[in-house]
Formats: sequence, C-alpha cells, structure tokens
Amino acid sequence: MAHQQSAEPRPNRLPSFIEVLDRKTKPPVDLFSFYIYMRDQQRSVDYLDFWLDVSQHTHLCRHFVSELRRSILVETPDLEKTTSKRSSYILDHMGDTNDPSGPSTEPHNDEKLKDQTVSAYLRQDNNGSNHSPQSSLGSRRSASAMRHGERPPRPSFISRNSPTGSESSSPGGRVVARADIRASAEKILYTYILPGAEREVTLPHGILQDITVAIEEEGRDDPEVFDMAKDYTFQAMERDAFPGFLRAKVFGNIVPPSRFLRLVLGLIAFFAGMWAAFVLIFLDKPKHIRCWLILPFTIGVYSLASHQYHMDPLLALAGLSEYTFCNFSRIEEPYVRKMMMRRASMVLFITVSIGVALICLFIFVPGHRL
Repeated sequence: MAHQQSAEPRPNRLPSFIEVLDRKTKPPVDLFSFYIYMRDQQRSVDYLDFWLDVSQHTHLCRHFVSELRRSILVETPDLEKTTSKRSSYILDHMGDTNDPSGPSTEPHNDEKLKDQTVSAYLRQDNNGSNHSPQSSLGSRRSASAMRHGERPPRPSFISRNSPTGSESSSPGGRVVARADIRASAEKILYTYILPGAEREVTLPHGILQDITVAIEEEGRDDPEVFDMAKDYTFQAMERDAFPGFLRAKVFGNIVPPSRFLRLVLGLIAFFAGMWAAFVLIFLDKPKHIRCWLILPFTIGVYSLASHQYHMDPLLALAGLSEYTFCNFSRIEEPYVRKMMMRRASMVLFITVSIGVALICLFIFVPGHRL
C-alpha cells in the first residue's frame, strides 16, 4: 500500500505526516521534533525507530543492487552472456536505484516499482551465485561489524539540513556488502519483531509470522519483507501520534515539564498576590503601596495562562519553540509561525486584560482598617 504525497504547495496549510517523515518540513514540525515528541510524550519512539530502520534497510538494498549493476556492466558489457537471464534482465531494466535524498520513507509509484525490482533481484540472488561488490577489505570488515551487532549508520534525521547527493551515495561512505543486507534484516527482526525483543513493537500476529518465516525459514532479506509492517506502523503513527504532535507544536510552544512549572509558579504568585491584596486593603494602605500588587498578579496570571493555553506568548512572539525542557529552536515553518503569532497575540491580550482587571480592582477598592 503506497501513501501518495500531496502535490499541493504548503504556504497556507499544515504539513502532512509523510512530509514530516520525508524531511520536507522545518522546526518545530520537523522529523527531529517528532522524534522527541514520540520519545518524551507518546513514549512510543520504538515505532518511529522501526520505521526509520526499515527505511535504512531499503536504502542499503537499493545501494547494493545499484553498485552490483554498475560492476556487472563494467565487467560483463554483454549481459546476454551471463548465466542468469532473469537477473540480467532485472539489472538491465531497473535504472538508477540510488535515492539522492537519502533513505526514502514513503516511495512514490516509480520508487515503489524500483523497490519491487530490487526485492525481485535480491530474492533471485539468494537462489544463485552472488556477483557482488563485497570483495574489498572494507566490505569484509563492515560485514564482520554487522555480525557483531553494530547497526549500519543511518543518515541522520536529527540534522536540520537535507543531505546532499554525494553524502548519501554510499551509507557511511563504504561499499555495501551482501552480508550487510542480511545482517540489517536480522537486526530488525531481533530488535523489533520477535516476541520479547529488546524494543518489541506491537504488530498483528499475521504480520509478525510472515516476517519471521520470510527471514528465518525462506532466507529472504529484501525490502518487501517489511512492507506490511511498514504500512501498519505508518498508519498507527499517523492516526494516534501525529494529530497530537501538530496540536502540541502548532498551538503550543512549551513542553509538559514547563507547563507544570508554570502552573506551580502561577498558583504561588496568584495566591501570594491575593493574600497581599487583602492585607493591604484591610490595613488601609495607600494606593501607591498597593501598586506593588502588579508584580505577583502579573506573574501569576501570565504563568497560569501559559499553562492553560500550552503557550508562552512572549517566547512565541520571539519565534521560539521548546522541544525539550529549557531547550529552544527557532520557528521556521512559515504557516506554523503565522498561526503561532496569532495565537500568542490572543493569549497575551487575555493575560493583560485579566491582569489589569485584577490590579485595578485591588488598587482602587476603598480600604478599611479592621
């Protein structure tokens, strides 16, 4: 099942989930922020890690077959003379399987077709002799590292900048060996799929069984092994996590620990202001002394409004959004920034209105000494 990416320009709309996964958005609705949200608030970052690792596995397979195609074209220009006509046909008709933008999280129709072609070749390759670019010493070392449990380097989704084509032409700047693909598939199986795995994700039993049989019994390691699981986790994150992520990042700019801190500070300041106001009234203090009530009421109302609306309006007007406690990033997504400015102005207006009303009430009310 392929998820079509919207061709609609995005100056006046929120990003879609696939645009976030494809690294086509900017803070605070980029992939880095979504990862932090899944880790700290949803407590289900294993689903996103599974998705990213499967995408990296697909990229490894693409790169391996692309390098293999090039090596065959160099060594055997006449593909009709090779022993496997099916493999030659597949290699001759697959085109360039490298994705210059890094691992594709959700392929389009043509990319999906390429992935199916890669899978078809890898299944054919499992049944015949290997002609692979893995004879170099570096490739043998990388295969050995994979067997010892090291995960192949994933192009960093934490970076704010999109990788260039030269940077993503080879994972980690090395030749991909056939053993790397097998080790990558097994790593995903043992980390996320098998019952009791270190980071087991909840998938339907049928999908789990199909993946386990395909890898352990049939010896497959092609990208199509994980297609159903990929679609399932995509739909689960899009349905259960992404709407909350947009609410948190578009209509708010502070994280739950900051909201709790503002709630505590606001309650303390507000009740301190109320206590001081009644003391000053019943001691019949003059109005210029009561003006000190501006300080606790302003802090209290501002903090409580920030907690209630999930937003610090001054930070929002300054173009800042909090992604972890006391760590901020610039609001770079244009439509999100525009919505944030409107909401921050509304919250600030409500805060000032309530604060002024309370201050005027307790400053100008007649005093009465008890």
